[in-house]
Amino acid sequence: MPSSINRDIKRDMLCKVPEVTLFFWITKILTTGMGEVFSDYLAHTLAPVKAVCLGALGLFVALVLQLAVKKYIAWVYWLAVVMVSVFGTMAADVLHVGFGVPYVVSTAGFLTALAIVFILWYRFEKTLSVHSIFTHRREFFYWAAVLVTFALGTAAGDLTATTLHLGYFMSGVLFAAVFAIPAICVRFFGMNRIFAFWFAYIFTRPLGASFADWMGVSRVRGGLEWGTGPVSLVLTILIVTLVGYLSISKRDVAVEQATE
Repeated sequence: MPSSINRDIKRDMLCKVPEVTLFFWITKILTTGMGEVFSDYLAHTLAPVKAVCLGALGLFVALVLQLAVKKYIAWVYWLAVVMVSVFGTMAADVLHVGFGVPYVVSTAGFLTALAIVFILWYRFEKTLSVHSIFTHRREFFYWAAVLVTFALGTAAGDLTATTLHLGYFMSGVLFAAVFAIPAICVRFFGMNRIFAFWFAYIFTRPLGASFADWMGVSRVRGGLEWGTGPVSLVLTILIVTLVGYLSISKRDVAVEQATE
């Protein structure tokens, strides 16, 4: 294959997802917290069925928009992530609250589902790299993995906070420590970077959600009792501000794409 075609493919591979930078991780953690508390806010403000339907509609619209664009656009991509966060929370909560499934069971179930997604993704595409999302099939696998990681993280966070009685704050501290493991292992032990990325990605969910729950829930439940509505609003403002900055600065856009 000519080198010019290789360069074109490499450029296209970076077009539908952001570069994995510090900005990426900060924004991702903010979206996990916002999705957690906003989902809880909707569930207590609206009837549960209406809340789930609204979340599903928002997710559908956001993903259709993301799949329709031809390159990475910050606000489109992060809107999809936010809606995945909201609906992923609802999916995990419905299993526990609506059907009485224990968190340990739902956590194991979502972990199994994620393994299946990764196995199928690798079987068909021979890679799990987020820098290779340049076909619709790979993008479908990518968003399927993202959705399951959010549901898994929600269940895991609630498992440690409630079933294991760590509370939301200590759960957040625990997941912050786990989140740091891949960076350390890549730096000092040569951990595979793709594995390290997905390992860290999975744990951003319970990390952000645990701290957001801690800020939003009542003192009886071990929180600061700031309310899910106010916490959702503050996190939304932070996300909008950061995504706005990224849209203007292009700090999370691949060099090849940014210089076109």
